Amino acid sequence: MTRRSWDEIKKGRLTSKAGRPGYERARRAFELGERVRHIREERGLSQRELAEMIGSTQPAIARLEAGGVAPSIQTLGRIAAALGRKLVVDFAIPPSGSRGAKSKRKSA
Repeated sequence: MTRRSWDEIKKGRLTSKAGRPGYERARRAFELGERVRHIREERGLSQRELAEMIGSTQPAIARLEAGGVAPSIQTLGRIAAALGRKLVVDFAIPPSGSRGAKSKRKSA
């Protein structure tokens, strides 16, 4: 299976009809998959070994690592435990001017 770079994925998302709304979701899924792959490889595990540790399949791990799926919090928790890591989920304040940033209203 040929791995695509984020630039290739981004170009496809930005030129597609769905475009912008799916772009951020795709970026997050890709970056998350890259992170899982990096840690798995650091631990010297194959995709099949990780899959067995979390009760999944090798193709499911491959899809996750390629950014093709957005895993559930439960799946991420199982992956974190299998990789000897702690799962941390947080809400960050987006940079000003970015989509999703809400301006603060002054109360009258």
